[in-house]
Amino acid sequence: MVWHVAVRDLLATLRDRRTLLGTILIPLLLIPLFTLGLPQLLGQFVGGQQQERQKVGVVGTLPPALRTALERDEKAPDGSVLRAGVTLVAVTDPRAAVADGDVEAALRAPAALPTRAGDGTGTLEVYAKLTSLRAQTGAYGKVENTIDAYNRTLTLERLTALGLNADTLTPIQIKPVDASPPQQQRSGQLAFLIPLLMLNFILTGAMATALDATAGEKERGTLESLLVSPVRRGEVVAGKLLATTLTALTSACFSVLGFLASGFVAGLLQRGQSASSAELSQAFGGQLSLSFGAAVALIGAAISAALLISAILIALSIYARSYKEAQTYVTPLSLAIVIPAVLLQFSDFLSTGPALYAIPLFGSMLAILDTVRGTVTAPNVLIAIAANLLGAFVLALVARRSFGREEVIFRN
Repeated sequence: MVWHVAVRDLLATLRDRRTLLGTILIPLLLIPLFTLGLPQLLGQFVGGQQQERQKVGVVGTLPPALRTALERDEKAPDGSVLRAGVTLVAVTDPRAAVADGDVEAALRAPAALPTRAGDGTGTLEVYAKLTSLRAQTGAYGKVENTIDAYNRTLTLERLTALGLNADTLTPIQIKPVDASPPQQQRSGQLAFLIPLLMLNFILTGAMATALDATAGEKERGTLESLLVSPVRRGEVVAGKLLATTLTALTSACFSVLGFLASGFVAGLLQRGQSASSAELSQAFGGQLSLSFGAAVALIGAAISAALLISAILIALSIYARSYKEAQTYVTPLSLAIVIPAVLLQFSDFLSTGPALYAIPLFGSMLAILDTVRGTVTAPNVLIAIAANLLGAFVLALVARRSFGREEVIFRN
């Protein structure tokens, strides 16, 4: 009887094409767009700024060597431009020139700048829109790097004249070695978006079935006919919970397919990119590749989250008089997913002990993020799954009690 109730609700869901669109097509399209398109777009923007020549205004006189360094292009051995120089133009008011957009940055030397080490120090004022990512990755960043290189050149010339070499400035050199697991290195800085998108699509997939199977049936008057049939109330709740969970898991499965497709396509695209753009895209987006154990952990966390979300939706929407009223009840639930999921980008600052994994939904988000990064452990996943299952069981009992109360069933 549980399966019959579930099939009845699933067929009602399948008749709505918009539900199928939100459950299947949207995860396959939006997930690659966010996890692949956004990082690729950022990589193209930042990498494009490096290969594009920007106008930089100049007030006063710059040392010839510094002008040459600013205007020079950095090229790869094959002749391709790794970082383009800037075009220096004369301006009278550097602040106004930057504010009006005539130049992207402006240089002003109040006094003559030194042309060699030992000639004293000088100050070079750099005008730019410092809150702009375009300036930071473009003209301002190029000027800053060139000035650092110019200062180092003057210092090395002075050291050479004294019979010293460059190692005199850096007696101890740092060699960074990434000790994080390979999957965490590949996951990228936007890995926290994966649990956010996955649970949001689980909520979207479950919402259509849960609301239609409770408030929708009350509005159409078909719930009464089901309750007077020879089906126990517990079987009705279990059937509706099963149908809602299956719809949610369908959306979750296509979400995982979207992530895997994003990782595969990202690898193909990075082969055809320049080194700088590929590095930036990898840093932001990364790639998702799962081992068998990680896939089992991801599926377990997704199933338990889907059960809990389905139980919450059914317990809430059965109180509604109409479908629209049910939507107002469950809409804040998305905030309960979005806000903790956004906080996952600061998960490195959290002491991720068993207590955090025991928080329903949030624990499964942490488990999914650990799976993506390759740092998942079996005890933490089991704690997260158990917390979700316990929460789903309690809410299913609440929904079972609601289905047995006439003032709830007939309150429309």
